[in-house]
Amino acid sequence: MNAWTRAAAGDDVEKLRKALAAEHAALFAYGLLGARTSGSLRARMTTAFDAHRARRDQLRGFITTRGAKPAEPDASYALPFFPASSTLATKLAVHLETGVTAAYLELAAAQDVALRRYAAVAMQEAVTRSHGFRPAQPVAFPGMPVAASPPPSSSPVKDGE
Repeated sequence: MNAWTRAAAGDDVEKLRKALAAEHAALFAYGLLGARTSGSLRARMTTAFDAHRARRDQLRGFITTRGAKPAEPDASYALPFFPASSTLATKLAVHLETGVTAAYLELAAAQDVALRRYAAVAMQEAVTRSHGFRPAQPVAFPGMPVAASPPPSSSPVKDGE
């Protein structure tokens, strides 16, 4: 292994560590969110927690396979706000998934092609989870006009009118 290959492999390890740090933070927050929600929202939070735990374990394996030591999670993480309601809980979940997506975006620039594929799938999953927590109303692309809602009709339209 030449010096450039060793440097590239070390760079990949640092990218893996950043993704791992994002997963640690997501697990901390989803643990809190799962404890503070109920019903179908809690089930979705639990599903997200399980997905992030699986990704965390995979990242730890990738790091140790490369001869490096994965970082352990912090005892606590600062949250941007406290999820005191289901609305705030879903807002925090969206925030978490956005952060995880950003960490995997950096991993998508890894030297190892397999890691780039892994990062792309992880980003796709995080974005899908994020949109699952958002309100059902889609957002227009930047620069595109927002479609106007049709005005409510005062009487139903019947066929043939």
